[in-house]
Amino acid sequence: VLFQIFDAFKPRLHDSNSKVNQAALEAMHRMIPLLKDNLSPVINMLIPAIVDNNLNSKNPGIYTAATNVIQALCQHLDTSLLLQPFCTKAQFLSGKAKQDLTEKLA
Repeated sequence: VLFQIFDAFKPRLHDSNSKVNQAALEAMHRMIPLLKDNLSPVINMLIPAIVDNNLNSKNPGIYTAATNVIQALCQHLDTSLLLQPFCTKAQFLSGKAKQDLTEKLA
């Protein structure tokens, strides 16, 4: 069931409509403390959707929402679940997104 929910939710995390995109990131931020480690089966699907475009967004609302989601993941999930997906994403990012994710890894 979790996969079905997040398969439907994931496209909203990088929606072309910035208001939808930001609302999805803010909703994700609110969900993380409730779901915590139960997100582990879908974390490899979620990290790219959260990070791609959003951490390099010129829209300050989207960038802030994305950094809040990353922070919430680090606070509420077992960090060992985040290590591999963060490392994988950090290898292929550029600019501020690479810097932000590398700081989280450190």
